[in-house]
Amino acid sequence: MASSGFSALLPVAFTGDNYDFWATKMKAYLNAYSLWEISETGTEPPPLRANPTIPQLKQHGEEVAKKFKALSCIQSAVSDAIFTRIITCETAKEAWDRLQEEFRGNARTRQMKVLNLRREFESLKMKETESVKDYSDRLMKVVNQIRLSGDELSDKRIVEKVLIILPEKFEAKISSLEDSRDLSSTSVAELVNALQATEQRCLMRQEEQVEGALFVKGKFKAQTSYGVKQNQPGRRRPGCLEDKLSN
Repeated sequence: MASSGFSALLPVAFTGDNYDFWATKMKAYLNAYSLWEISETGTEPPPLRANPTIPQLKQHGEEVAKKFKALSCIQSAVSDAIFTRIITCETAKEAWDRLQEEFRGNARTRQMKVLNLRREFESLKMKETESVKDYSDRLMKVVNQIRLSGDELSDKRIVEKVLIILPEKFEAKISSLEDSRDLSSTSVAELVNALQATEQRCLMRQEEQVEGALFVKGKFKAQTSYGVKQNQPGRRRPGCLEDKLSN
């Protein structure tokens, strides 16, 4: 499709789920081949001038072909069930707008969706047995959905959220971070990395404690077993009274 040699696979066919994710990938794909503008605006190429030159004819033909290429890309990036919804669309813009209206909704619908996602974000807490990675994955999934819906959510707000809901075992790390850096300028990635390092050290200490306890237990068990064997009936011990009397 592209003369530059750039080649990218179409996004996975849209089946009706996660429209915002698919639309973001699709927009990037169309941009890569200079097809997004015509998909977004539906602008037709200007008509040819009188007595056009061969290069002008060629360029005009390429511009006209873009609208068919863009439509073909969108048609190819949806499942058969979704294709039936845009089968009558004659331009990429018409197909794009129809999918957006049905699966993303109008402004009021998107506002309600963002509000629900905001509530979910505020109520999302870290479980005592949950790892930093698992919690951050859950949190960022909601954050990305909010951002894809067109609402802003700064890293500063996310960092504040994480610091507030962290379990007590991270208190020392939070104090250390507050003393060593400006948390207002700390990114989410930096915070998560720091917390994961703390979590890893805690796990290593726990493993060392367990190994130490097992070693002591094993040593005590071995000593106890040896003592029992020494005191078995009929077994003479060196220097016992019976040996002395027999001598």
